[in-house]
Amino acid sequence: MKPDDPLLRIIACPIDKGRLMLLLPEEVLYNPRLHRRYPIIDGIPQLLPSSGERVPDEEHEQILKRIAP
Repeated sequence: MKPDDPLLRIIACPIDKGRLMLLLPEEVLYNPRLHRRYPIIDGIPQLLPSSGERVPDEEHEQILKRIAP
């Protein structure tokens, strides 16, 4: 998945229905509101609630620093 993929505008977190952010180079989708990441396997986002994993607070802070403008 690439940052300009139109799919990124329409996919949403399966839990809170909010937007997800693409994190590269890890190729995961991230929900900063819930501190959850969802894997992308063979180009297919895995968006079942059970597919997501909670990110520890320390890692969440690092991610926020990376994505801040």
